[in-house]
Amino acid sequence: MNTQKFDACTRTANAEAKEILETVYTALSKKGYNPMTQIVGYILSGDPTYITSYDNARAVIGRLERDELLEELVRDFLRDVV
Repeated sequence: MNTQKFDACTRTANAEAKEILETVYTALSKKGYNPMTQIVGYILSGDPTYITSYDNARAVIGRLERDELLEELVRDFLRDVV
């Protein structure tokens, strides 16, 4: 049995992850936090207090699993490298 890949779902998830990361990054920046360290702290620990509640960023980032967010970050990085 072969594994099937559904590109349409993947593209939708990628777009959602990117939008979520952009929203959270903006909220963290506006509140004076270092967005990189805060997002990394959240992804590594799962502790939502790394993300500000300003502009509903904490609720927004909770829409996706941390591994999905990490996957989008790696994908975007590799897109620039490869």
